[in-house]
Amino acid sequence: MLDARYLIIDNGCRKRLKGFKPFKRYGLLAIGLLLFWACSSPNPKIEKTVISTDKAPAAIGPYSQAIQVGNTLYLAGQIALDPQTGEMVENDIEAQTHRVMQNLQAVLDAAGFSFKDVVQTQVFVSDMNNYGALNKIYSQYITENPPARAVVEVARLPRDAMLEIMMVAVKT
Repeated sequence: MLDARYLIIDNGCRKRLKGFKPFKRYGLLAIGLLLFWACSSPNPKIEKTVISTDKAPAAIGPYSQAIQVGNTLYLAGQIALDPQTGEMVENDIEAQTHRVMQNLQAVLDAAGFSFKDVVQTQVFVSDMNNYGALNKIYSQYITENPPARAVVEVARLPRDAMLEIMMVAVKT
């Protein structure tokens, strides 16, 4: 049975409702309204900030290099484009992996983050046979406490890149 003399707030504290007469007549409606009143608090709007740097390739479509929401940074996928020329680096998995990681580092730096803040990585490769070479280079940049990661072979990537990597980073 519901004890209408107390209002239990979600953090476990109880408020005594002395002489609150509407419970006799309106019961659950009054409890619902009181819960709404007691639990409502101002919900501050979280800012969404676009992160952009000329030290990484400009977006080649309608997207941002990264978006920061609160203490979380969502990095768009990077392919092996040279930020100065806008051209793909040589058709070698190691060279492309270095360029991709350098591009991601530039975006992380622009937002005040580092590879140590990365919590999730998604890697898209055009050939899973390149997995070992990719890991060799990737591990030179992600040196401790590696993030959660998925590696997926795909049919094709933009500009016929050999890989694309996207990340999520969190400042703690």
